[in-house]
Amino acid sequence: VWALMLMGIRCVIAPSFGDIFRNNCYQNGLLPVVMDRAEIEAIAADVGNSPEQNQVAIDLQAQEVVAPDGKRIPFRVPAMRRDAMLAGLDEIGSTLARETEIAAFQARDRKARPWIHQA
Repeated sequence: VWALMLMGIRCVIAPSFGDIFRNNCYQNGLLPVVMDRAEIEAIAADVGNSPEQNQVAIDLQAQEVVAPDGKRIPFRVPAMRRDAMLAGLDEIGSTLARETEIAAFQARDRKARPWIHQA
């Protein structure tokens, strides 16, 4: 994952990903997009046919890949992962963003189970 990011790659499009690779992608801010092989091959052919217009854009907000010819191909990312990536949050940042909820839970838990929190 780091080698891809060092090359400036921010997204990888493939027909499937192994669980470990996919999770490592999300943890490091690299977007793994699953698409149908035929769609991927069509985009690759489009890039090859028009090297001067070989830009493939990823619209994470809309969850679409925009091919060089302007065709928009939808993809899905789990909502929690999508929101974290849009906010630029890693797993720790996502947890810290819920600090108020965590503190409220801890306060309720201290009242409900005081024996757990005794030193």
